[in-house]
Amino acid sequence: MSIQRAYNEWSENYDVDENLTRDLDARITHEVLGGRHFRSILETGCGTGKNTVFFAQIADSVHALDFSQGMIEKARQKVQAGNVRFEQADLTRPWPCPDSAYDLISCNLVLEHIANLSHIFAEAARTLAPQGRFLINELHPFKQYRGTKARFGHGGETVEVDAFVHHISEFLHIAETHGLPLVRFDEYWHEADSDKPPRIVSFLFERI
Repeated sequence: MSIQRAYNEWSENYDVDENLTRDLDARITHEVLGGRHFRSILETGCGTGKNTVFFAQIADSVHALDFSQGMIEKARQKVQAGNVRFEQADLTRPWPCPDSAYDLISCNLVLEHIANLSHIFAEAARTLAPQGRFLINELHPFKQYRGTKARFGHGGETVEVDAFVHHISEFLHIAETHGLPLVRFDEYWHEADSDKPPRIVSFLFERI
């Protein structure tokens, strides 16, 4: 099953399925960005809008992209804010976004499904305003080394979504190549993760 089809199928139950990684990501996003205000936010991989509601509260405008039409439909139902615009887009192709347009780009639990990180960082550098921030929350590669993948139940079977492993050094080296130095780095555990590797790795980069 393709990644796009998988998320179309998952969109029906994504918000109600138990998902500790999804829930932890939302908490991290509030922790890192809470108390700040942005002129414009680009949310890449908005899914069902789990973070879009929060972004609408801390920004004058939000441009929310996702590959899955099913996910975007759920997000539109959830997010009624007038300052949010949803658009279906493939992040592995040129983004439908103007240059230097956003104060913040957020990419939450998306990049494990994308092989070429260089394209993502190049587009982020192109579309960020000077001193704009690029927040990435991603499934920690330590979890991936142990075989963890995004998965959901469908038709009585468990569907695993195709994923690529990106090492922490890969994020850092590619970001530096594209003029996005690191300003914050954190690793996070869910309270259910006692004696386990960190669940999420979080990077905050800045366009110079």
